[in-house]
Amino acid sequence: MKVLIADKLPQTGIMALELQGCLVHCDPTLSGDTLAKSLSEIDPEVLVVRSTRVEANHLNAAQHLSLVVRAGAGVNTIDRSTASARGVYVANCPGKNAAAVAELTWGHILNADRRISDAASDLRDGQWKKKTYSKAAGIKGKVLGVLGCGGIGTEVIRRAHAFDTPVVAWSRSLTQEQAAKLGVVRAESPLEVAQRCDVLTVHLALNDETRGMINEEIFNALGDNAIFINTSRGGLVDEDALANAVKNNGLRAGLDVFLNEPSSDGPFRPEIAELQGVYGTHHIGASTTQAQEAVAAEAARIVLNYKATGQVENCVNMASQTTATHLLVVRHRDQVGVLANTLGLLREVGINVEKMQNIIFETPTDGSTGAACARIQLVGAPDPSLLETLSARDAIFEAKLVALENQS
Repeated sequence: MKVLIADKLPQTGIMALELQGCLVHCDPTLSGDTLAKSLSEIDPEVLVVRSTRVEANHLNAAQHLSLVVRAGAGVNTIDRSTASARGVYVANCPGKNAAAVAELTWGHILNADRRISDAASDLRDGQWKKKTYSKAAGIKGKVLGVLGCGGIGTEVIRRAHAFDTPVVAWSRSLTQEQAAKLGVVRAESPLEVAQRCDVLTVHLALNDETRGMINEEIFNALGDNAIFINTSRGGLVDEDALANAVKNNGLRAGLDVFLNEPSSDGPFRPEIAELQGVYGTHHIGASTTQAQEAVAAEAARIVLNYKATGQVENCVNMASQTTATHLLVVRHRDQVGVLANTLGLLREVGINVEKMQNIIFETPTDGSTGAACARIQLVGAPDPSLLETLSARDAIFEAKLVALENQS
């Protein structure tokens, strides 16, 4: 199996792939046109990336490309629509960098309260300003608001308990039972979290529903002199609204992510990062040795499992719903041609197959032909005569049709 790694990945991950027979091509400089060229020339089955963007021309460049692995959690840098249209799996490595991002999140929270980076900068410049930097509110007892309770949000919450900060949280999937286990108060909406907290931190995936979610209404709901942290994605935040809150409400912000981040090191001057009270870092939340080793191991595991079984773990672009209306169940002898003939009959009557599973039973002790059961999801119901035709065949024990409800 050919694997192209178009980003920096720890050597341990590369070696894990090579030891299992993968032909690995690694070039962390690839992006844009050079990535498309390499995909065309190497024609890998698997592409592994971290921050490198994977666009339509990349997915179309390699004929045999069937899996893109994001060595990280977010997949907003991958054209999922084109991947899905080409039948290319997209997988990620959620949770493996959660501790690292949570650590940076808390670093930003403490820095925003104590202005550690400002103090260090002044001291480096030869200025002693104890009176200036002796003024801080303190974090203990402040209410921490957490938007998103996935792996990273959960790790942030765990550390919050050590700082004696009560937590109010919201996530689409957060139930009262889960909130109780996490030791947090469950809010009904992001706005409610903002209304009830002193420090707001965001740990959401970027998609059409969440883009710009942290807007003027959210910032207005935060009290004066609140703290806002974003170590997720820049697109979650309306930066103009954030700037207004910093200028007018005394909000302090710790940002590890920004809109329109450059793809490589070089000049970058986002206006929001130049405001007094905004502390920016360089999208480094997951950039610890521990996190990268864990992510590399997970990426290699996903690739090797795909190589061995054809199954893709952590796949993010499988359909959440199917249009199948009926299930055709065929119990049959495990012999050549049975399924092919069944599918041929369905094709003749114009019935589309959306999903199929064929289960093999134990081999009989007397040495006779074994049996299997095919479960075929169909869009539409075939005429009863098709079932009669199938059931009349010697290799088929039974063929029956079941109406499906609320398939997902």
